[in-house]
Amino acid sequence: MVTSTPSTQKSILRYGVVGARRFSNYFWAVVVAIGGLGFFLAGLSSYLHQNLLPIGNPLELVFIPQGIAIGFYGVAALLLSTYLWLTIAWDVGGGYNEFNKETGQVKVFRYGFPGKNRTIEISCRMSDVQALRIIIREGFNPKRALYLRIKGRGEIPLTRVGQPLPLADLENQGAEIASFLGVPMEGL
Repeated sequence: MVTSTPSTQKSILRYGVVGARRFSNYFWAVVVAIGGLGFFLAGLSSYLHQNLLPIGNPLELVFIPQGIAIGFYGVAALLLSTYLWLTIAWDVGGGYNEFNKETGQVKVFRYGFPGKNRTIEISCRMSDVQALRIIIREGFNPKRALYLRIKGRGEIPLTRVGQPLPLADLENQGAEIASFLGVPMEGL
């Protein structure tokens, strides 16, 4: 699955960056919501002495300590699920990388959490870009990332956080950006 697709015109190269709207986040938000609702209803059923679940029999639970503990875990899971759904709705981490030869600008744009710093936008001149760095680390916690090395700013990440990009996609994207900017690639 290609996560960053280039949109090329004569003098503009643009890559979309997938944020929180990934299949895995949707999956876990649904699983946690269903599980949390089930635990909460089981705890509430033991308190009310009325079965609120279509499966199982939570009436056999004693409210103190079993019902209250299960209810607490249900509330915690529902809060976690709410956080996951809000993160998906706000598309935290999503955005784009744009390289524009017409204006001579590089723009890195990402969405964050709501507030005064909701959008993160980094712009610089293309002439300030020194190199494109690729980091590839395999093993238990793999990392595959692209960074722009910019004069006076250090390194700015271009790839998403979380699931690493496939190696072929990372190398192709890195080669295309380095060629477009006319800078060397480091790290291969």
